This record gives sequence, structure tokens and C-alpha cells, in this order.
Amino acid sequence: MDQFVIKPLFGDGGHVSFITVTNSTLWMFIAVAAIAALTILGTRGRSLVPTRTQSIAELLYGFVRNMVEDVAGKGAMKYFPYIFTLFVFILFCNVLGMIPLAFTPTSHIAVTVTLALAVFISVTVIGFLKHGLGFLGFFWPKEAPGWLRPILCVIELISYFVRPVSHSVRLGANMMAGHAVMKVFAGLTAMVIAGGLGPVAILPLGAMVGMTAIEFLVAFIQAYVFAILACVYLHDALHMH
Repeated sequence: MDQFVIKPLFGDGGHVSFITVTNSTLWMFIAVAAIAALTILGTRGRSLVPTRTQSIAELLYGFVRNMVEDVAGKGAMKYFPYIFTLFVFILFCNVLGMIPLAFTPTSHIAVTVTLALAVFISVTVIGFLKHGLGFLGFFWPKEAPGWLRPILCVIELISYFVRPVSHSVRLGANMMAGHAVMKVFAGLTAMVIAGGLGPVAILPLGAMVGMTAIEFLVAFIQAYVFAILACVYLHDALHMH
């Protein structure tokens, strides 16, 4: 599990404080720099016939824009920049983490919890700003029988406050599990070769190649799931149904 250890970039040792620059900090900065290169530098020409870089940026932009409009409604389009930022940041952190010897910030709950809490607090504030105290009606199902409403209210409250937990754990656990399985197959391949059973190594090696392909797919899917859940929560805050 050494690939998940957060280490200081400078100094001699293992103490990590709130302001320590770590390998996680470095790879999040690299992700932001890569996003800026794609979305700013790659589209600065604004060519009518787009370059490959501009095409990728426009594809991501259009994909997230359609997702926000379809899931949260046209009224949520003013929050599109935030959802787009979440999606591309998580996507780039996931994909860059596939580089050998790289670090995957989204495999750490500390990072995913921060992103999930930002979504949770944002949509809650939006709900109260739009509906006032009427937003509390979201937890009181009026259509249910009177005797059942208090029970459903408790269930709705628990479900609502569990959102940031499930939102963050889903992303962090998937990224950590996938990388751990890849490391297991890679280590098994090396052990088989070192043991003089070279031809047998094709089995764990093939499994590792397959897992690598799956992990690239998971990197995109987890960014998509995180963003679409943010859209669902935003829809609830705006429309309360």
C-alpha cells in the first residue's frame, strides 16, 4: 500500500502538517495545470475547424453542459462552471494517477470528502437561498399518511446527511481498490518471473493489462458519477421534488 502514502516533497521526513507540500499537493497541481493547458491554451485559437486539443476541450464542455441541463434543468445552468470544474478536476486526477510512479489524490478520503462537503454545503445553501425555510419541506413528505410522515422525515434527514459520506467514499474506495488490484497483479508477475516460471507470468500480466484498461474506464466513470450526483443534489435544492 506504499503507493497511497502521502509524503512531504521537501525536508527529511515523515511529518505532514496542514501546510506541508506533499506528493498529493504536487499531483493536484499537475492536474490543474493540465486542465488549464487543455481548456485555456488548447482553445485560445478558437478555430472554426478545431484542432485535436480544442476538440477534446469542446467535447468535455458539451458533455458536462448537456448533463447539467438534462439532470438539474435549465435553471441550474448558472452553476455549470462549478460542476464542470468538479468533473474535469476529478477526471484528470484519476487519469494522471494511472501514470507509473504517479500519485492519485482521489484515492484519499481526505480529498474526496472535501469535494463532497463542498457540494453538500453548496446545494444546502442554494436550497435555503431559493426557498427560505420552505426548504425544510423537502424532508416532510406531504403526500404520505399523517402517521407515517414523522418516520419518513427521520429517514429523509438521515439520507440527506449521509450524502457527503457516500459521495466521497464511492470515489475514494473505487480508485484505491483499482490501484491496489493492479499492484497485486504487477507484484505477482514479478514474483513469477523471479521464480523462474517466465511463461506462466503471461497470466498475471494479462490480468494486469485488463485491469489497466478497466481502470481507465473507471477513472472516467467515477468522475461522471460524482458530477451527476452533484447535479441530482442541485436539482433537489432547486426544485424540491
